[in-house]
Amino acid sequence: MNNIERRDRQILYISDDEVLAEQKKCRAILQRLNFMDRADFEGIASVVKELFGTSDGAFVNPPFYCDYGSHIHVGKNFFANYNCTIIDVAPVTIGDNCQMAPNVAIYTAGHPVHPAARNTAYEYGIGVTIGHNVWIGGNSVILPGVHIGDNTVIGAGSVVTRDIPDWCVAAGNPCRVLRRITEADRETWFHGLPVDAEALEHMRRMWAENEDPVRFPECRTSDRVKDCP
Repeated sequence: MNNIERRDRQILYISDDEVLAEQKKCRAILQRLNFMDRADFEGIASVVKELFGTSDGAFVNPPFYCDYGSHIHVGKNFFANYNCTIIDVAPVTIGDNCQMAPNVAIYTAGHPVHPAARNTAYEYGIGVTIGHNVWIGGNSVILPGVHIGDNTVIGAGSVVTRDIPDWCVAAGNPCRVLRRITEADRETWFHGLPVDAEALEHMRRMWAENEDPVRFPECRTSDRVKDCP
């Protein structure tokens, strides 16, 4: 088995010349992306589409960094703000309508803990999965193998070391669930302030036009949402 095959099976591998050749292709695209006219929104979106493995209306504010690009798969309306880093040795799969604040880092790569093993140059990549409608706050770090559920918010400065369920606000180092997101949050914003009448009317009109697909689930004891407020 060659090292590309080992890498893609998410087992230990060495970054040999064949692996580095794939990274060179990515770096050529990143060179264009990160030195483009920042006002050329259409051009940036076009290069992002070329860079990512799959995407639908994705946009990133440069600079942006990754190892392969082709291992990044995002749903509709993905947005990453300035200085996002995705070390995509293994696949990074992100759902629809996800937003990342500045300086978010997603790491799939890792190295053996023992220095004797680490010095052999063997490394690994374990995939990361992020659900739909997720907002990740600035300076957050997501580590290999993590799954973040749908409709969740990760607070700024978090270090996400383990899975985070659907429909919650989670934050901290290590990141932990602080509370559930419920229908009571629908018409509020910063620190629970109520949405003003003009904006609320507009929101309700948009929800009606789109058949409001994002609703808090009914109480149930199965799946990842196991209690209701």
